[in-house]
Amino acid sequence: MRMNWTSLLSAKRVGNYGRTGTGNADLRSEFEKDYHRIIGSATFRRLQDKTQVFALDKSDFIRTRLTHSLEVSSFARSLGQNIAQYILDNHLDRDFTLEKKYEICEILQCAGLIHDIGNPPFGHFGEEAIRDWFVRKLPSLYFQGQRVTDLLEEQMIQDLYLYEGNAQALRQVTKLHFLVNENGMNLTYALLNTIIKYPVPSVEADPNSGSISRKKYGYFAAEQNLYHRISKEMGTTGRRHPLTFILEAADDIAYKTADIEDAFKKGFISYEKLRQELIWARDNAKEKSSQLDPAQILDRQYQNAVRNKISNPKLHAVQNMTVRLHSGLMFCATYGFTSNYLRIMDGTYEHDLFYGTYGEWVMDALGDIAYRYAFTSGQILEMEISAGTILENMMDRFVPAVLYYDTAVPQGMMDRKFIRLISENYRQVYHIYSKRCEREEEKLYLRLLLVTDFISGMTDSYAKDLYQRMNGIV
Repeated sequence: MRMNWTSLLSAKRVGNYGRTGTGNADLRSEFEKDYHRIIGSATFRRLQDKTQVFALDKSDFIRTRLTHSLEVSSFARSLGQNIAQYILDNHLDRDFTLEKKYEICEILQCAGLIHDIGNPPFGHFGEEAIRDWFVRKLPSLYFQGQRVTDLLEEQMIQDLYLYEGNAQALRQVTKLHFLVNENGMNLTYALLNTIIKYPVPSVEADPNSGSISRKKYGYFAAEQNLYHRISKEMGTTGRRHPLTFILEAADDIAYKTADIEDAFKKGFISYEKLRQELIWARDNAKEKSSQLDPAQILDRQYQNAVRNKISNPKLHAVQNMTVRLHSGLMFCATYGFTSNYLRIMDGTYEHDLFYGTYGEWVMDALGDIAYRYAFTSGQILEMEISAGTILENMMDRFVPAVLYYDTAVPQGMMDRKFIRLISENYRQVYHIYSKRCEREEEKLYLRLLLVTDFISGMTDSYAKDLYQRMNGIV
């Protein structure tokens, strides 16, 4: 069944905070209220001290999760505006109205702000470190004489083995950010569904399926009922919300261009090597356009800088190349959405929005260059080794401590102390939801998530400082 925008833009919320205004005094839309709840939250503010690529970097020009999220928010809103206007002008959908265009822009602006809000410290490596710990050590853990892996359901185990920041984002905004009650920020259905990039559970995720919606998973077993409640209301069950494609395109544009700029500023790639790589990628691309040629743009910006006697023409050229790529890539994403509109609305489109456009090779090239010159650099590897040591130590201490927390089995002195270190807010949320569990195994699963909740909520600096304090490093 084809999805429809009336349901897709649902402003319904999971819970009710009571009176939200007096009469007509509050003229904000429901999605504007979402925006203000997000930017006023401590959870959002903590993104300023979370790694995008370069952990604990002291320079002020390198992007953090916060600055990246602001960029994604801006791109997503602009893309939504372009696409919505195209739908209106070309009558792609008779039920699509100008009001829906404004709502789409507001939802995407909010989604950009929170799309990474569940990511742990130290970038994507933090996710990998948590997954690796569970794969190596969960099978050796015992609870009341039985292996933990024999007690947990398969989906619960896979949630941990394949730990996902995307799934954590949904959990963070719907439960862990305890604003008034257990419903977290209590955001609108439309916004929550937009940030679920992968509308499948961990047991159905398949990176080799060829479907972009199933490469990873989008919600933990703990939030599965919530996901089904939202997706049923909106008619998206098992399918991506159409706005998710736009959010992902905005994310891709933001980080792939920014990674090149940051890598150049950090000295990981020279101007000459970047130019050479871009020329090689262009010459080997199957589909290309002179209107979207990074090497040509780079040359032109360098020449302009020299002609205008700019002090650092190479830096000027790289920065302005990325800015000019933004508009070209946004055009490609707009075309990718509108030319595949019916398949997206049917839930059968399985690619990103750059697939089959002139921007596809550009995005591939930027990602490949950043990976080879920055992500595998010595500095990044050293950071990951340090981060791995910190996260390994955290998991080693806190996971055993939670196994018998909230049970009849007495805890040791040190385990009790580690439990006290976990945010009282997170412990409060655990108790609210554990009381609704019918089986002890469900509570055990929630206690393991209590650890990942605590660790994923840390900033880079807090994780480093706590590790040093716990290990007597002064």
